[in-house]
Amino acid sequence: MPDTSIPAETRIGHVHLKVADLERAVGFYRDYLGFDLLVALEGAAFLSAGGYHHHIGLNTWESKDGQPPEPGTTGLYHFAINYPTRKDLAVALKRLLDHGWSIDGASDHGTHEAVYLHDPDFNGIEFAWDRHPDLWPRQDGVLVFNRKPLDFASLLAELGEPDEKGYLAVLAAYK
Repeated sequence: MPDTSIPAETRIGHVHLKVADLERAVGFYRDYLGFDLLVALEGAAFLSAGGYHHHIGLNTWESKDGQPPEPGTTGLYHFAINYPTRKDLAVALKRLLDHGWSIDGASDHGTHEAVYLHDPDFNGIEFAWDRHPDLWPRQDGVLVFNRKPLDFASLLAELGEPDEKGYLAVLAAYK
């Protein structure tokens, strides 16, 4: 019987988003999320972390001055930005809050910790940090997903600095 699974090393590559305002979208992904702008063309831009050809493509080819999809329609729910360490996730959350951007929610899924938000065009984004697979919860060998509140105090403690701006009070609404 042939193996129908794709290789375990396979990864989802970049995401390319239709946006209404290219300059606004570039500003968000560059300034609020920390991606580097690699290439800007008429109607499109490509951003990256660490010099990769691009992690995020943005364009206005079919969407200039457009509106987000109506609720109840199909389309992108969210894409995930997976950070290599828990501290990197904390830095990303703090950067977002430093810019005055709010989040939509957060969860500890057992396998990973996640913070949910949207961009200016209401594309869903998940900031995530994966626990080592040996720590993933299982029951009778089957992976179990949790939806527990994210421990923001513990996450922000990764930064090793006091919460001088009162972010824990702001984030308390998402428990």
